[in-house]
Amino acid sequence: MQKRQQTIQRPSSYTGIGLHTGEHSTITFKPAPENYGIVFTRTDVDNPVEVPALVDYVIQDNSIDSLRGTNLQKDGCIIYTVEHVLAAIAGLQIDNLLIELSAGEPPVGDGSAMPYVNVLLEAGIVEQDAPKDFLVIEETLHFHNEQRGIDIVALPLDDFRITVMIDYQNPALGSQHTGLFSLEKEFVTEFAPARTFCFLHEVEMLIQQGLIKGGRLDNAIVICDKDLKEINTRIVKETLKIDGDVFIGENGILNNRALRFKNEPARHKLLDLLGDLFLVGAPIKGQILAARPGHQSNIEFARQLREYYKKQKLTRKYQEVPQKGVVFDFNAIQRILPHRYPFLFVDRIVEFEAGKRIVGIKNVTGNEEFFQGHFPGHPIMPGVIIIEAMAQTGGIMLLNEEDNPQDKIVYFMGMDNVRFRKPVFPGAQLVFELELLRKRPTACKMAGKAFVDGELVAEAELMAAILDR
Repeated sequence: MQKRQQTIQRPSSYTGIGLHTGEHSTITFKPAPENYGIVFTRTDVDNPVEVPALVDYVIQDNSIDSLRGTNLQKDGCIIYTVEHVLAAIAGLQIDNLLIELSAGEPPVGDGSAMPYVNVLLEAGIVEQDAPKDFLVIEETLHFHNEQRGIDIVALPLDDFRITVMIDYQNPALGSQHTGLFSLEKEFVTEFAPARTFCFLHEVEMLIQQGLIKGGRLDNAIVICDKDLKEINTRIVKETLKIDGDVFIGENGILNNRALRFKNEPARHKLLDLLGDLFLVGAPIKGQILAARPGHQSNIEFARQLREYYKKQKLTRKYQEVPQKGVVFDFNAIQRILPHRYPFLFVDRIVEFEAGKRIVGIKNVTGNEEFFQGHFPGHPIMPGVIIIEAMAQTGGIMLLNEEDNPQDKIVYFMGMDNVRFRKPVFPGAQLVFELELLRKRPTACKMAGKAFVDGELVAEAELMAAILDR
């Protein structure tokens, strides 16, 4: 049964303080139409900007310390620490929302996703008419960081599952793992209540960085990994607003705060990963396995999945039957390019990064018409045909940037630095690799290379214009 998109029935709000900024903040969730996605905006600025919840807008500047949370930015508008909000939305399988904030950071609540879950459930989740658009994992995708010992893998599965393992070499925390196998049955009760955590040695560092201004013992778990004599307890006490003494609990947690689950830190890491991966822009059909994940690694993997998703969307747009290792087959190419026999010289597209590069294939057979005259008894593929095939491959990349490629046509305006390195004979497979060097409203420039069996046979720089048919 095809799943349909969801939004909420009515607006609903929640008020509190931001974890890092310490500002009082109200978050208001509002219904949104189909295919709108999740969009943040701030009501405390003169010119509100809509910031889509997509990995494309995640801040990568470590001076804003993206390692301690996931922050978005568009046109100067910054939204801090969105991962718990997005985890709640992902866990409840909501697709379309406008989220208004009265400050730069959502209220932290109790440090989990539960406050947002409660607000969204109170607002009422309603089904819409449009079908959900999934990212379907069709092959193994892997992220590895040797230095940090981080691995995240996505595997094919016609459902969604996520498993997380953490090990920080700390006796109070130990090695922990957890797994979510059903969003419907497990998310609200088993994962949404899991609170954020940090180590005692990190608290002073975070204070010095101007962070955790809204941090309290009732919205974060502080795991003791050093003796109190080694820290400035006065500053910690003042920042965290602790009444009474600061002490290491019997459970290894500051002031003996009780855990909601034995493996609550691992569950919270899963919660963070769920929220960060929601920035891909679509719910995932696949199994996610993660060892020692963190926000930085989550975002890097989300970028990888986002590119995979965009390529998948392009393939679905033009290709009726998906094929492994093929972005566009011959039929899909004909839906993009206006060329037809005997002047269509691209058989399939095998790699594609929108606005960046493309790789196309041309199988050269002895039946090509041009071999009849070029040359009888010694057939060689004409160099101009090689360049034409290269240009057609580039044209596919350019036309895919257009909303209605069927209404456009690519006119090639010039060629520079054309070189033919080796002849191409019948039976060869030409591989064209093109990179977009520059794109302006009136013209584009690409660098192209043609290979046979890994050897360069031709290269050129191509200039083109995209015009209405």
